Order: sequence, then C-alpha cells, then structure tokens
Amino acid sequence: MTQARRPTIRDVARLAGVSHQTVSRHLRGDAAVSPMLAAHIDQAVAQLDYRPNLVARAMRNRSTGRLALIVPAGEVRHSLELIGGATDAARVAGFGVEVVTLPPGDRLDERVVELADSGLYEAVLSLTDLPETEGRRLGTTPIVSAPVYDRKLRDVGPLSEANRMAELVTGLVDLGHRSLLLLGGDHAHPSSRRRRESFLHTAEQLDLPAAEVVDCGWDPDAARRTVLDLPSDTGPTAVLADDDLLAAGAVRGAAERGWRVPEELSVTGWNDLPLSAWMAPSLTTVRIDHHRQGGELLEELLRVMRGDAPTMDQPSITEVIWRESVGPAPVR
Repeated sequence: MTQARRPTIRDVARLAGVSHQTVSRHLRGDAAVSPMLAAHIDQAVAQLDYRPNLVARAMRNRSTGRLALIVPAGEVRHSLELIGGATDAARVAGFGVEVVTLPPGDRLDERVVELADSGLYEAVLSLTDLPETEGRRLGTTPIVSAPVYDRKLRDVGPLSEANRMAELVTGLVDLGHRSLLLLGGDHAHPSSRRRRESFLHTAEQLDLPAAEVVDCGWDPDAARRTVLDLPSDTGPTAVLADDDLLAAGAVRGAAERGWRVPEELSVTGWNDLPLSAWMAPSLTTVRIDHHRQGGELLEELLRVMRGDAPTMDQPSITEVIWRESVGPAPVR
C-alpha cells in the first residue's frame, strides 16, 4: 500500500497560483502579501490540509513558531484551564503551543533538555520545578521553570495561595459566627496545608473560642458524615470546606439533618466549580483564575525570549465569591 505524499509549500503555491516565496511570506505573517493573494493561499492550505514541516523550518531559519509547555502527568480539571490561558496568550503573540506531558522521575530534567535540544521549539516552559535546568539556555532555546504544580500535579506557588481563607473567616466573624469548622482535604497537597494553617492562624488572631479541623481527604461523603455527627446545640455555626465538593457534601449532610443553609449552618467552599453557582443555595467559594495564570506564565516566557526583565508583583489570581450559602450566625 502506497502512502500518500505529504503536501509541500510548492503544492500550495501551485494551487493558489502564486510563487512558493509568496506562500512562505504569508505563512510568516508578512502583511505585505495582498488580501486577495492571502485568501487564495488560505484556501489552498485548507484544501490540501497543508502542515508546515517544523523540522525543516527549524534547520532552515532557526524559527519554528512553536513553544513547548511541560506538564507533569496527572488528572486535574483546572490544569486544562491554565493550559488554555497559555495557549491563548501564545496565539496572540504569533506562536503555537505543544503540551508535553512527562511522567515524574529522576530523568525529568534530562528529558526537558532533550526537548529543548531537538530544534523543534523556540522556548520551553515547565509548569513544575526543574532545579537542574533553571535559567539554562541550549543555543538560542531558553528553558524556563514556573512551578505551579509539583511532580504529582498538585498545586503549588500561586495556585496554592491561601490568603482568601483569612478573608472567609473574617467575613464569617463579621456575621456573628464564633464557632467554625474546617473540612480539610489532604495534607499531602501543599494547597490544603496552607489553607489549614491560614484558618488556624486567623482564628487565633481573632480569638475565636472554637475553631476545629476535620480531615476529609477530598471525600464528599466524609464531609457529609462529619456534618451528620455534629452536636445539635453546641456545634459550629459555619463550615469552611477545602474545596467545593467537600462543601457540597456538607450541604447534603445539613439537609439530611433538617438544617437549613444558611439559616442554621453557613457553608463555604473553594475553587468555584461550575455547578457551585447553581447549587441551592448557591455556594460561597474562592475563585482561582487559572486561565489568567496560564496567560501570565506564557507572557513571562516571551519576556525571557526577548531578554526583558520579569514582571514583578502580579495581582492575585484568587477572589472570594460571596453567595447564598453564607448568612448571619443563628441564635442558639
């Protein structure tokens, strides 16, 4: 069976009725190519399903128009949002992004160096820590490490920022709540540890008489059972959950006990999952702008490529979204 030949730039030029140099200039974004010729070229590219040969392009002019984005292996929903933000920022700047998922291991740094040395990418951005390659440049290919995930795709850095926990606690105290319960996630996650620390520190600063933590390991049913086991008259008046799924479990547990939210128990979450705004009542939570974070990381990579100084003091990517699940403390 004969394999079909891959279309070339000369095939595109022949079909569009222009020179291959004109096709090349248009594909590089040269505005001097007239709109009429550009339209003919775009039509020919689509008809032939033409794809540039990046290896040949790299050998010819050291420019591929491609950036590599290194992501540790794992399954985290919001990593797709962050990657989308990086991809959008790259597209605006005229680059394409190829996401490369590498499993954790001792050779991760070496594998990243191999990618940078392949000639297929103009720069490499790693979303996990690469201490052995930090600031390294292979020829003209920079390698930038911007750790927002650890090697197991758990949030670190700005994604694990816990400052909004203090804002949640303070807001609840302003509503009269003096007895609070934190439903924790998993201490192996830096983000969960930081939220716990912020919760306890803020409770101590505000001199709350009762501030407890129950670890639920990201299990909504554990959160539900914890609420079911609370004492009727002396338990917490507000529950803060390490993520929205735990908060949903807490709301379910309250409903099973006949407690109304927020009249008898206020509940907050974290991460602002899409369904949080549609719960009944809608869930107070902390929104993390993963899309913006991805765009900012990509823009930092572009600055390194241009030799510009890094941007300092980026605004926070988190904010508290106050909704119906929080109300004044009940009188007991």
